[in-house]
Amino acid sequence: MTATLNRVMVVELALPALVPGFLVALHYAAQVLRPRWGYGSDRSGTRTPWIVGGMAALCLGGFGAACGTALAATDLMLGLALAALSFLCVGIGAGAAGTSLLVLLSGGVAPARRGAAATIVWVMMILGFALTAPLAGHFLDPFSGLRLVAVSGAVSAIAFCVAVLALTGVERRLPVRAPEPETAKRPFFTVLAQVLGDPEARTFTIFVFVSMLAYSAQELILEPYAGLVFAMSPGATTKLAGLQHGGVLAGMLLVAGVTLAARGTPLASLRLWIALGCAGSAAALFALAAGGDVLPLRPVVFALGVANGAYAVAAIGSMMALAGRGDARERGTRMGVWGAAQGIAFGAGGFLGAAAVDAVRLLITAEPVQAYAAVFAAEGVLFLAALVLALRLEPVRGPARGAIPLNPILGAR
Repeated sequence: MTATLNRVMVVELALPALVPGFLVALHYAAQVLRPRWGYGSDRSGTRTPWIVGGMAALCLGGFGAACGTALAATDLMLGLALAALSFLCVGIGAGAAGTSLLVLLSGGVAPARRGAAATIVWVMMILGFALTAPLAGHFLDPFSGLRLVAVSGAVSAIAFCVAVLALTGVERRLPVRAPEPETAKRPFFTVLAQVLGDPEARTFTIFVFVSMLAYSAQELILEPYAGLVFAMSPGATTKLAGLQHGGVLAGMLLVAGVTLAARGTPLASLRLWIALGCAGSAAALFALAAGGDVLPLRPVVFALGVANGAYAVAAIGSMMALAGRGDARERGTRMGVWGAAQGIAFGAGGFLGAAAVDAVRLLITAEPVQAYAAVFAAEGVLFLAALVLALRLEPVRGPARGAIPLNPILGAR
């Protein structure tokens, strides 16, 4: 959706890069509906239909986007209209399925294993990328619009079937929660106001938005920075991005392993790992802002990936834990609010990061080193702000095995 179709529109169809950028923005804009999908799953008493329905919309959207892209070669307006509708469908499907999946995890996983559960979910997502990209790329050559539609349809059908098989019988093994009676149902905006009125939920929502804004703002500027400032070739910058993603995976696995092995000790605190991840991310971004004068680029990028991975998986684990603490009738709405904050911040971060570099070069200095340094430093400050917000949250504890106090500055038990 964001790689192959983006390239086809810009290269094969010679469309402005603004076109796929607008379509991806539609996908992120639909994330604002996540609270409503979560509210719907709360009212129904079961999550599986929402996950399956979301996957259906996601897969139909993916297939429709490929059809629209292929159609644009002969009928531009009709093709782009179909692509816009399909990207919107992708956003709705991802929001409905993803929100209900995380709520299902939060209710079905023991508190001490939520960090590991979040890691498994993200590792499987990365594995999906790793399997799908080369296989789809192999079958796309020699390229044609018809082949693009066929490959996209096959990938979408396989993804839907795998999701349905994976969900079969899962919810039946969990405690049954009856649908809420019609007389007891509260309106959506009443539940939403109650969730946002909870100081803990509100603080966590702001934390998710600020931290994800910092996390995503370097997505579109790291490779251009390496090319302009360090004169790295396209192949070398691609490898640099792979090194960062490897660091993300290492950070996720580190948090999962430690929180499982150290259950009941301070090291199992997800808030502690959020704090360490945010602090490490800020330090790495400040090092990047130094322009290679302090540390070599590759170790800094790998360290940034490790810190990002540790923060991200601990934040997802905390999200599941905080959703589980609230009223069972509003867990989906809670998760939806945080998912909406994450999706909106992620969509805005990439755009704002790239726009900020251009703005600094246009208004302040034409030197790329200083422009990128200013943006990386601003992202580091955002991560420090997220760190302050994270320390205001109540600790997420697993089953106690004997409390061992840490430094009170960390506030972890």
